[in-house]
Amino acid sequence: MGRRPLRSHDEGRARHGHTSRALVLALGLVGVLSLAGCGQDAQFGYLPIKDKNTTNQTAMIVDIWNGSWIAALLVGVLVWGLMIWCVVVYRRRRGETGMPAQVRYNIPLEILYTVVPIMMVLVLFDYTATAEAKLVDNSAKPDVTINVVAKQWAWDFNYLDSNVYEVGVQGQLNGKPGVEQTLPTLYLPAGKRVQFLLTSRDVDHAFWIPAFLFKLDVLPGVVNKFQVVPQRIGTYQGKCSELCGEYHSEMLFNVAVVSPQDYDQHMAELRDQGKVGKLDANLGRSKTRDGGGAVPGNTVTTIATQGAGSNS
Repeated sequence: MGRRPLRSHDEGRARHGHTSRALVLALGLVGVLSLAGCGQDAQFGYLPIKDKNTTNQTAMIVDIWNGSWIAALLVGVLVWGLMIWCVVVYRRRRGETGMPAQVRYNIPLEILYTVVPIMMVLVLFDYTATAEAKLVDNSAKPDVTINVVAKQWAWDFNYLDSNVYEVGVQGQLNGKPGVEQTLPTLYLPAGKRVQFLLTSRDVDHAFWIPAFLFKLDVLPGVVNKFQVVPQRIGTYQGKCSELCGEYHSEMLFNVAVVSPQDYDQHMAELRDQGKVGKLDANLGRSKTRDGGGAVPGNTVTTIATQGAGSNS
C-alpha cells in the first residue's frame, strides 16, 4: 500500500522527462531549420544560381518558386496549428470515460475545406500559366538565332546569322581535371535576345542550362524554339537532361556569355577557321534530304558526324 504513491510519482517524473526531451528536440529542430534558412542558398530559393538576373527570365522563375513555397509553408503552419489545437483542446481528461460526442457533419466547415484548396490551386495555376506564357513567347524579333543540334552524345552549334558553325565532341569523364576545356562551348552575347532552334539528329534529347532555370526537349523531326536574353557575363554549364543512351552523362557543353564585341570576334574566328555554313541538322547520322528535323539553309555535311567522341 505504501509503494503506490511512490510508483505514481516515479511515473509522473518519467512522463515529465519524456516530455522535456521531446520539447528540447523539437526546439532544436526548429533552431537548425531556422539557421539553415539564413544560408545563401535560401536567399535564392535553393536554386542553382548566384544572381536572379542571370537572364531576363530567372527573376520571374525564382519569384514564382519562392512564392509557391511560402504559400505551402503558410498552409502547413495552419494545418499543423489546427492539429495541435485539436490534440490539446480535445484530449481525454483524467476521469473521463466513454466516447466523446460524435458529430456527423458540419456544412460550413466542409464548404471551407473544399473551396479554399480549389482557390489555392486556381491562384497557383494562374501564376504558373502566366509565367509559362512569357517563357515560351517567341513573338519578339531576336537579335541572334542559333540552331543547337543534339546528337549522341554531343552538341553542334549553328550560328545562323553569322553563317558559321562549331562542332561539338563528347565529354570524356575520366576523373581528371581539365574536362571542361574539351567540351563544346556555346557563345551568347550579353544583353541580346537570342532565339534557340533546337533539333535532334537521332533520338530524344533535352537542352538544359541550369543557371538559366529553363530547359526544353530536343526531338527528332521537330524544331523546338525559345528566346532568352542573357544578362550576366560569365561561364555556365549545360547538359542533356533526357536519358538518350549509354553516354548520356557525358553529353555536356559550356556556355560563355560574353560582350557583343567578344561574340562578334568569336564569329570572325570561326569564319577564319573555315567553319562557314551550317552543319546538317536533319535526321540520321549521314547526309539525308532536307526534312522536318532540319533548319533550312546552306548545309555542311562532311563534318556533321565528326567529334562524337571515341565512345560513339
